[in-house]
Amino acid sequence: MRIKLPVEVAGLVRSLHPQIKRKIRSALDAILEEPTSGKQLRGELAAYRSFRVGKIRIIYREKNRIIEIVAIGAREVIYYETTLLLRKPPRNP
Repeated sequence: MRIKLPVEVAGLVRSLHPQIKRKIRSALDAILEEPTSGKQLRGELAAYRSFRVGKIRIIYREKNRIIEIVAIGAREVIYYETTLLLRKPPRNP
């Protein structure tokens, strides 16, 4: 199993404080080891899980033995922002 991290999310993680960055990397290892460790979400986000890292949440799903990280952000806004992100039509390269 492996983790798929979008470029935008990887850039966000790189810009964080080193202590928070370590916690997120540790959380990603925990998710990789046990994909069902995050809380199952409801409503429009029912296909996703949320893993808690203090006040930060990692939104992800497991698909074909790949952990797809959708978003990482503060609890106060991450669910709303993720819903908006998933409603956007895909970009054409």
